[in-house]
Amino acid sequence: MLGLSPKLPVSAEERLWVDEGFVRLEAMLGRKRLVEATVITPDDKYFPDAFERNESSVEKLLHRICEYLQLDGTRVKLEIFPDEADELLENSLWSIDTNRPAGIYFGHDPIREPDGAAVIAIKGSVLKDPMVLVATIAHELGHLILLGDGHLDHSVTDHEPMTDLLTVFLGLGIFAANSAARFQHHDHGGGWTSWSMRRLGYLPQEVYGYALAKFAAERGESKPEWIQHLSTNVRVYFKRSRAWLAKNAPPVG
Repeated sequence: MLGLSPKLPVSAEERLWVDEGFVRLEAMLGRKRLVEATVITPDDKYFPDAFERNESSVEKLLHRICEYLQLDGTRVKLEIFPDEADELLENSLWSIDTNRPAGIYFGHDPIREPDGAAVIAIKGSVLKDPMVLVATIAHELGHLILLGDGHLDHSVTDHEPMTDLLTVFLGLGIFAANSAARFQHHDHGGGWTSWSMRRLGYLPQEVYGYALAKFAAERGESKPEWIQHLSTNVRVYFKRSRAWLAKNAPPVG
Protein backbone atom coordinates (compact mmCIF):
# COMPACT_ATOMS: atom_id res chain seq x y z
CA MET A 1 0.00 0.00 0.00
CA LEU A 2 1.07 3.55 -0.67
CA GLY A 3 2.60 5.36 2.25
CA LEU A 4 3.91 2.29 4.04
CA SER A 5 7.47 2.53 5.26
CA PRO A 6 10.01 0.13 3.77
CA LYS A 7 10.47 -2.98 5.91
CA LEU A 8 13.97 -4.09 6.85
CA PRO A 9 14.94 -7.74 6.25
CA VAL A 10 16.76 -7.81 9.60
CA SER A 11 15.70 -7.42 13.22
CA ALA A 12 16.35 -4.23 15.17
CA GLU A 13 19.05 -6.08 17.12
CA GLU A 14 20.80 -7.20 13.92
CA ARG A 15 20.58 -3.69 12.45
CA LEU A 16 22.11 -2.14 15.56
CA TRP A 17 24.88 -4.75 15.59
CA VAL A 18 25.81 -3.91 11.98
CA ASP A 19 25.65 -0.17 12.63
CA GLU A 20 27.82 -0.49 15.73
CA GLY A 21 30.12 -2.91 13.88
CA PHE A 22 30.83 -0.27 11.24
CA VAL A 23 31.62 2.23 13.99
CA ARG A 24 33.99 -0.26 15.64
CA LEU A 25 35.75 -1.09 12.38
CA GLU A 26 36.07 2.59 11.53
CA ALA A 27 37.70 3.20 14.93
CA MET A 28 40.14 0.33 14.29
CA LEU A 29 41.06 0.97 10.66
CA GLY A 30 39.94 4.51 9.91
CA ARG A 31 37.03 5.80 7.86
CA LYS A 32 39.30 6.22 4.84
CA ARG A 33 39.53 2.43 4.45
CA LEU A 34 35.74 2.29 4.11
CA VAL A 35 35.26 5.29 1.85
CA GLU A 36 38.14 4.49 -0.49
CA ALA A 37 37.74 0.70 -0.58
CA THR A 38 37.56 -0.76 -4.07
CA VAL A 39 34.55 -3.04 -4.39
CA ILE A 40 35.92 -6.29 -5.74
CA THR A 41 33.60 -8.08 -8.16
CA PRO A 42 33.72 -11.68 -9.46
CA ASP A 43 34.98 -10.98 -12.95
CA ASP A 44 38.13 -10.88 -15.05
CA LYS A 45 38.82 -7.27 -14.07
CA TYR A 46 39.88 -8.35 -10.60
CA PHE A 47 40.64 -12.02 -11.21
CA PRO A 48 42.32 -12.25 -14.62
CA ASP A 49 44.33 -15.41 -13.89
CA ALA A 50 43.05 -18.74 -15.16
CA PHE A 51 42.02 -20.83 -12.16
CA GLU A 52 43.09 -24.48 -12.33
CA ARG A 53 42.02 -25.73 -8.89
CA ASN A 54 45.55 -26.42 -7.70
CA GLU A 55 47.81 -24.97 -5.03
CA SER A 56 49.63 -22.71 -7.46
CA SER A 57 46.38 -21.09 -8.56
CA VAL A 58 45.23 -20.67 -4.97
CA GLU A 59 48.56 -19.05 -4.10
CA LYS A 60 48.06 -16.48 -6.87
CA LEU A 61 44.52 -15.88 -5.67
CA LEU A 62 45.67 -15.47 -2.08
CA HIS A 63 48.23 -12.84 -2.98
CA ARG A 64 45.76 -10.99 -5.20
CA ILE A 65 43.27 -10.81 -2.32
CA CYS A 66 46.08 -9.68 0.01
CA GLU A 67 46.67 -6.79 -2.38
CA TYR A 68 42.98 -5.84 -2.32
CA LEU A 69 42.98 -5.93 1.49
CA GLN A 70 46.23 -3.91 1.65
CA LEU A 71 48.09 -6.79 3.31
CA ASP A 72 51.70 -7.77 2.81
CA GLY A 73 51.53 -11.18 1.16
CA THR A 74 54.74 -12.29 2.86
CA ARG A 75 52.89 -12.25 6.20
CA VAL A 76 50.84 -15.32 5.32
CA LYS A 77 51.43 -18.83 4.05
CA LEU A 78 48.96 -21.20 2.44
CA GLU A 79 48.14 -24.81 3.19
CA ILE A 80 45.44 -26.98 1.61
CA PHE A 81 44.06 -29.77 3.75
CA PRO A 82 42.03 -32.83 2.64
CA ASP A 83 38.31 -33.06 3.39
CA GLU A 84 38.82 -36.08 5.63
CA ALA A 85 40.99 -34.11 8.06
CA ASP A 86 38.29 -34.19 10.74
CA GLU A 87 40.80 -33.67 13.50
CA LEU A 88 40.89 -30.01 12.45
CA LEU A 89 37.25 -29.49 13.38
CA GLU A 90 38.06 -28.26 16.85
CA ASN A 91 40.13 -25.45 15.32
CA SER A 92 37.44 -24.37 12.86
CA LEU A 93 37.01 -20.65 12.36
CA TRP A 94 34.86 -20.77 9.24
CA SER A 95 32.17 -23.39 8.89
CA ILE A 96 30.58 -25.14 5.95
CA ASP A 97 27.79 -27.76 5.96
CA THR A 98 27.76 -29.45 9.40
CA ASN A 99 30.38 -27.14 10.90
CA ARG A 100 33.17 -28.63 8.85
CA PRO A 101 35.90 -26.06 8.30
CA ALA A 102 36.36 -24.45 4.91
CA GLY A 103 39.35 -22.49 6.15
CA ILE A 104 41.48 -22.19 9.27
CA TYR A 105 43.59 -19.30 10.51
CA PHE A 106 46.54 -20.41 12.64
CA GLY A 107 47.92 -16.97 13.45
CA HIS A 108 51.54 -16.31 14.28
CA ASP A 109 52.94 -19.62 15.51
CA PRO A 110 56.74 -19.48 15.92
CA ILE A 111 56.88 -23.25 16.26
CA ARG A 112 54.85 -23.90 13.12
CA GLU A 113 56.44 -21.05 11.11
CA PRO A 114 59.76 -19.78 12.53
CA ASP A 115 59.64 -16.71 10.27
CA GLY A 116 56.53 -15.49 12.09
CA ALA A 117 54.17 -15.81 9.14
CA ALA A 118 50.53 -16.61 9.75
CA VAL A 119 49.16 -19.77 8.13
CA ILE A 120 45.85 -20.04 6.31
CA ALA A 121 44.65 -23.56 5.60
CA ILE A 122 41.93 -24.13 2.99
CA LYS A 123 39.77 -27.23 2.62
CA GLY A 124 40.49 -29.01 -0.66
CA SER A 125 36.88 -29.27 -1.82
CA VAL A 126 36.44 -25.48 -1.57
CA LEU A 127 38.60 -25.20 -4.69
CA LYS A 128 35.58 -26.43 -6.68
CA ASP A 129 33.70 -23.18 -6.02
CA PRO A 130 35.71 -20.00 -6.76
CA MET A 131 33.09 -17.76 -5.12
CA VAL A 132 33.32 -19.69 -1.84
CA LEU A 133 37.10 -19.91 -2.16
CA VAL A 134 37.49 -16.13 -2.40
CA ALA A 135 35.06 -15.66 0.50
CA THR A 136 36.98 -18.16 2.63
CA ILE A 137 40.37 -16.60 1.90
CA ALA A 138 39.03 -13.10 2.55
CA HIS A 139 37.58 -14.21 5.89
CA GLU A 140 40.81 -15.87 7.01
CA LEU A 141 42.83 -12.82 5.97
CA GLY A 142 40.34 -10.78 7.97
CA HIS A 143 41.54 -12.70 11.03
CA LEU A 144 45.07 -11.59 10.22
CA ILE A 145 43.89 -7.97 10.17
CA LEU A 146 41.72 -8.08 13.29
CA LEU A 147 43.45 -10.70 15.43
CA GLY A 148 46.96 -10.63 14.01
CA ASP A 149 47.22 -6.85 14.16
CA GLY A 150 45.80 -6.69 17.66
CA HIS A 151 42.49 -4.95 16.97
CA LEU A 152 40.51 -7.83 18.50
CA ASP A 153 41.27 -11.02 20.38
CA HIS A 154 39.52 -14.36 20.78
CA SER A 155 37.86 -13.20 24.00
CA VAL A 156 35.63 -10.83 22.03
CA THR A 157 32.45 -12.85 21.73
CA ASP A 158 31.51 -11.61 18.24
CA HIS A 159 34.97 -11.63 16.68
CA GLU A 160 33.87 -14.18 14.07
CA PRO A 161 30.85 -12.27 12.72
CA MET A 162 32.93 -9.09 12.97
CA THR A 163 35.43 -10.75 10.64
CA ASP A 164 32.60 -11.41 8.19
CA LEU A 165 31.52 -7.77 8.48
CA LEU A 166 35.09 -6.68 7.83
CA THR A 167 34.92 -8.22 4.34
CA VAL A 168 32.02 -5.86 3.59
CA PHE A 169 33.83 -2.88 5.13
CA LEU A 170 36.89 -3.51 2.94
CA GLY A 171 35.10 -4.17 -0.35
CA LEU A 172 34.97 -7.97 -0.57
CA GLY A 173 31.46 -8.40 0.77
CA ILE A 174 29.95 -9.64 -2.50
CA PHE A 175 31.77 -12.96 -2.16
CA ALA A 176 30.89 -13.49 1.49
CA ALA A 177 27.25 -12.51 0.92
CA ASN A 178 26.81 -14.76 -2.12
CA SER A 179 28.45 -17.65 -0.27
CA ALA A 180 26.32 -17.37 2.87
CA ALA A 181 23.91 -19.89 1.33
CA ARG A 182 24.90 -22.00 -1.67
CA PHE A 183 22.48 -24.34 -3.42
CA GLN A 184 23.86 -27.44 -5.14
CA HIS A 185 22.31 -29.84 -7.63
CA HIS A 186 23.24 -33.52 -7.41
CA ASP A 187 22.74 -36.02 -10.24
CA HIS A 188 22.53 -39.54 -8.80
CA GLY A 189 21.99 -41.27 -12.13
CA GLY A 190 18.95 -43.15 -13.34
CA GLY A 191 16.97 -39.95 -13.48
CA TRP A 192 17.35 -39.26 -9.76
CA THR A 193 18.49 -35.80 -8.77
CA SER A 194 18.51 -33.79 -5.55
CA TRP A 195 19.31 -30.38 -4.20
CA SER A 196 21.14 -29.37 -1.07
CA MET A 197 22.07 -26.12 0.61
CA ARG A 198 25.22 -25.37 2.53
CA ARG A 199 25.85 -22.39 4.72
CA LEU A 200 29.14 -20.58 5.03
CA GLY A 201 30.21 -18.10 7.64
CA TYR A 202 28.55 -16.42 10.57
CA LEU A 203 26.14 -13.92 9.02
CA PRO A 204 22.92 -14.80 7.15
CA GLN A 205 22.10 -13.34 3.74
CA GLU A 206 19.62 -10.88 5.26
CA VAL A 207 22.33 -9.32 7.42
CA TYR A 208 24.71 -9.16 4.47
CA GLY A 209 22.01 -7.38 2.47
CA TYR A 210 21.65 -4.74 5.15
CA ALA A 211 25.42 -4.48 5.73
CA LEU A 212 26.06 -3.93 2.02
CA ALA A 213 23.34 -1.28 1.90
CA LYS A 214 24.91 0.40 4.94
CA PHE A 215 28.30 0.20 3.21
CA ALA A 216 26.89 1.88 0.09
CA ALA A 217 25.09 4.55 2.11
CA GLU A 218 28.22 5.41 4.08
CA ARG A 219 30.03 5.91 0.77
CA GLY A 220 27.24 8.01 -0.75
CA GLU A 221 26.39 5.36 -3.37
CA SER A 222 22.66 5.40 -4.10
CA LYS A 223 22.65 2.88 -6.95
CA PRO A 224 26.08 1.21 -7.15
CA GLU A 225 26.74 -0.84 -10.27
CA TRP A 226 28.23 -3.67 -8.23
CA ILE A 227 24.83 -4.83 -6.96
CA GLN A 228 24.37 -6.68 -10.26
CA HIS A 229 26.90 -9.22 -8.93
CA LEU A 230 24.82 -10.04 -5.84
CA SER A 231 22.81 -13.25 -5.76
CA THR A 232 19.06 -12.83 -6.17
CA ASN A 233 18.19 -13.08 -2.46
CA VAL A 234 20.99 -10.80 -1.30
CA ARG A 235 20.06 -8.22 -3.94
CA VAL A 236 16.45 -8.20 -2.68
CA TYR A 237 17.63 -7.74 0.92
CA PHE A 238 20.01 -5.00 -0.23
CA LYS A 239 17.27 -3.06 -2.02
CA ARG A 240 14.87 -3.31 0.91
CA SER A 241 17.61 -2.12 3.26
CA ARG A 242 18.60 0.69 0.91
CA ALA A 243 14.99 1.91 0.80
CA TRP A 244 14.75 1.82 4.60
CA LEU A 245 18.05 3.66 5.04
CA ALA A 246 16.97 6.34 2.59
CA LYS A 247 13.99 7.12 4.82
CA ASN A 248 15.44 6.49 8.27
CA ALA A 249 19.22 6.85 8.38
CA PRO A 250 20.75 10.17 9.43
CA PRO A 251 22.71 11.98 6.70
CA VAL A 252 26.35 10.97 6.33
CA GLY A 253 28.56 13.76 7.61
